[in-house]
Amino acid sequence: MEIRNRQTAGLTFRADRWAAQKAAAQVVARVRAWGYGSFDEPDLAAAVSLLVGAAVTDGGKRVSLHLADQDQRILVVALSHRPGLAPEDDVLAELAAVRTVESCGTDTAPDGRRVWALLDAAPEPRRKDGPAAV
Repeated sequence: MEIRNRQTAGLTFRADRWAAQKAAAQVVARVRAWGYGSFDEPDLAAAVSLLVGAAVTDGGKRVSLHLADQDQRILVVALSHRPGLAPEDDVLAELAAVRTVESCGTDTAPDGRRVWALLDAAPEPRRKDGPAAV
């Protein structure tokens, strides 16, 4: 995978039960540092937790997380570093249910399964009082 001409970051975590929480906090901080002020922090944290959680369950010793931004969108890719077939799971359905996830996917590579999500970093605000009357 090659990403060019945009802000990027690479993070590595030990594949343990704390990886998802650590990754979510670091990704939110990184995106904030890139100057995205209106992104949905809980959605980004939830998506990262799902991505990293899926990579951890693949059984590798570490998880790599790769970030990139372009046109008010954030790409997050988790790599499991465990070659072979990835287990069947519901991660794509769970990712698709996150409000700001525009698309998501998974594939296998020689170095493990890649799971990714593309998030809208400038979403419409959440409604606090329900739909507006017409």
